[in-house]
Parts: sequence; C-alpha cells; structure tokens
Amino acid sequence: MPTTRPAAIAGSFYPGDAATLSHNVSQLLGQAAVRQVAPSQMPKVLIAPHAGHVYSGATAAAAYVQWAAARDTIRRVVLLGPVHRVAVQGLALPGVDQFATPLGTVAVDAAAVQALSALPQVCVSAAAHAQEHSLEVHLPFLQTLLADFTLVPLAVGNASPEAIAQVLDLLWGGPETVILISSDLSHFHPYAQAQAMDGGTVAALLSLQDLHSHEQACGAIPINGALRAARQRGLRPRLVAQCNSGDTAGDKNRVVGYASLALDAASPEGETEADATLGQTLLALARGNIAAKLGFGATTVRNQPALHQQGASFVTLTQNGQLRGCIGSLQAHRTLLVDVQANAWAAAQQDPRFSPLQPQELIHTRVEVSLLMPAEPMVFSDENDALAQMQPGVDGIILIAGTHRSTFL
Repeated sequence: MPTTRPAAIAGSFYPGDAATLSHNVSQLLGQAAVRQVAPSQMPKVLIAPHAGHVYSGATAAAAYVQWAAARDTIRRVVLLGPVHRVAVQGLALPGVDQFATPLGTVAVDAAAVQALSALPQVCVSAAAHAQEHSLEVHLPFLQTLLADFTLVPLAVGNASPEAIAQVLDLLWGGPETVILISSDLSHFHPYAQAQAMDGGTVAALLSLQDLHSHEQACGAIPINGALRAARQRGLRPRLVAQCNSGDTAGDKNRVVGYASLALDAASPEGETEADATLGQTLLALARGNIAAKLGFGATTVRNQPALHQQGASFVTLTQNGQLRGCIGSLQAHRTLLVDVQANAWAAAQQDPRFSPLQPQELIHTRVEVSLLMPAEPMVFSDENDALAQMQPGVDGIILIAGTHRSTFL
C-alpha cells in the first residue's frame, strides 16, 4: 500500500472541503490572464508565492496558467520550496509515495527519487515535509490545471546555488518536465516600505541577479539555484504578477509581498520587447474579457497607446489543439481595445459552429489573438507564384470567388 504525506494545511491555507476548494481554485485560474504560446514554448521554470490562497492565490494562479496550454504535455513537476519549521542540510525528499490534498493524491516520481539518491546534497526527511506549507499550497492548483503528472517535492534548507542547479540539471528533462520554485517576498513591513523592498527584489530577479538575504524572499536559496540554472541555459525572466497582502485580504500595517515570474527561452528572432509587451496585453485583454463575462471578475491590463488606435483582430480559442471558436474583423473599424474584447467574447459565445463556452472550460482553453494589417491585393500568375510570395507564420490570406470568401491566418 502506498505511503502518503497527508494534507497538513487544508482548512487553514486553503479550504478543507473538496467542493469549495475546487470552486475557488478554478475561479482563481479562470481570472488569471496568460501569455498564450505554443506548448513547446511554455516557460520551463516558474516562481510563485506560497501564502494562503486568499492572500496570494491570484498572484500564484497567474503563474500556473502559463502552463495551461501544455496540460497534456507536462508529466512531471519539480517543486522546490524553503523549509519553515524543520532545519535541513541540503534538499530533502519526503520519503513517501504520494502527497494528498482534498482533491486527491499526487504520486511522487519514483524514477526521479532514485536518480537523486546519488547526489550528496539530497536527503530524506519526513519531518521537514510533515507540516511544511511551501510545497503543499501549490498542489490544488496543479491538480486542477494539469491532466496527469508526478511530483518531485524538495524541501530546501541550507544549500548552495551550485548544489541546487545540479539537482535541476539532473531532472531538467524535456517538455514533459517543469520546475516550480515556491517563495514569498518581504515579510511584515508597512505597505509602502514593502513595495519599495519588493520592487528592488523583482528588479534583481529580472536581471538574473542572486538574492542576498531571506529578508528579500523566504525562498531566496531555491530561487538562487534556479537563477543559476537559468543563466546556464539562457533563460529570460519575465514578471507575471505582483502584489502584497495589503492589496488582497490583509491590512497595510504589516504586509507580505508576492510575485510570480516566468523563466522563458529567448524571444523568437525578430520580436522586439515592444511587440512582446503588446502581445501579452492583447492576450490578457482577450482572456480577461471572457473571464469577466463568465463571472470570474475583472482583469486589469496594461494601458498602451496602441490599444486606442483603430485595429483589426481575430481571436481564436482552442482546446487540446482543436478549434473551439474563432471570430474576428478583417478591417479596422473600431479601437483595438474594443475590437479584441468584442471578438474574444464572440469567439467564446457566438461562433455558430460551437456551443457557448462554459465557465469550467476556460482554464483548459487556449486563447490566441492575431493582429491584422490592412489587406493588400496580390498579383500572381498561378498557384505556385502565389505560394512563393506568402510568408508562413507571418501572412494571412483572404480568398474571394464571386459571393464566396474565406480567410486563413
């Protein structure tokens, strides 16, 4: 019979009732805006906070949904969190076969445990895991978001960045393996002071600079190991979301800071930072409008001048690679902000080929936004000539024959 590490913080950090927990987690994931990319381009590493769901759940959810499009690809989550109760030298495995939450059990990856047994910095400590919240608090989100995965839970004590990077390198794998680093930021400072401190910490992380104190982040040790691995592999950090407990469910006298970051592969060749930022904003706008209208609450997006210029867009929804809705504008006739919002909701509810999107489907739905340039006529002699002029992945085409018209993006 498999040995189990039982839920230790159900009923405190998150609801102990399965139905309530499932509803709350689905709501937080549904509200989260995500930078949608192909499953093969999902961020390998995420950093996410580990406070109670009512405090940091929305910030953490914004990180988790970066993996939504790869829910059927991801098969192993390597989860590193700092120890808060029991001191550990190195990195500790729990010595059990599975972890339990009210949503069920998650198997510990036996092959990974066997591989790690050869490393001197890895030990087994059931005591370190018994009451530790920094790992468990993430599990209900992962259980809801991902299809079927195993867990490599590592409670991190005193360890060098090199030792942690060696563990991550051993487990790096391919697209089936992702890495989640658990950490909050500053603790128990007045709101304005915490904002200043956390702003400096996030700036250091975005520059891939090691943290020098647990005052910056309780998970500074596993974070520094992940940053070393990121530098070695050419990953690029990106801020996903940031707040503190004074913004959510606490007062502003003694707050805890939270931030979610993704470590991505380098941007595609030719993509500028401005292009990437606008793309993220359009995706957040589209998904956020669908989420809001489905009852998940409003999503704030970054205001950019381009949103208030006339633009034409198509919004496409897919699930497991299959089309779930697609509506768009071939010509600009309203601001880009209004166009993307309208087309997102129409794709979710008004595409005549599909039934309206239901709230529980949103977390498993990939949202794509295509921004159209003004159409230009093509001059070509035959089919081969037309194909030779088009750039795959760049050009779309409108075909017109009498009263019939079709569009390919």
